[in-house]
Amino acid sequence: MGHKAIEITDANFDEIINSDKPVLVDFWAEWCGPCRMVGPVVEELAGEYEGRAVIGKVDVDANPQTSMKFGIRSIPTLLVFKNGQVVDKQVGAVPKHVLAQKLDAQVTA
Repeated sequence: MGHKAIEITDANFDEIINSDKPVLVDFWAEWCGPCRMVGPVVEELAGEYEGRAVIGKVDVDANPQTSMKFGIRSIPTLLVFKNGQVVDKQVGAVPKHVLAQKLDAQVTA
């Protein structure tokens, strides 16, 4: 389980979401309680979807441009991208299977 979620920043965001694979992006912050619940789930998904999807995290405090661009108002917000476009969205902490379903829909699409 060495594979970890990628740290996504304002600087590398566009490059990462334009992957040929689906991309799950977790918008989070250190001070956000529910984000700490989602964090480990996102890390687990990074391991399980290695090679099939890209899993990354954006610290909203450190990367305000990206957060503003997508109108992130409440965190955690998780966006799923396909071909650089948002195709799915989840606001708030949810069980792992919910996020897995969203990814599966894009991995097989």
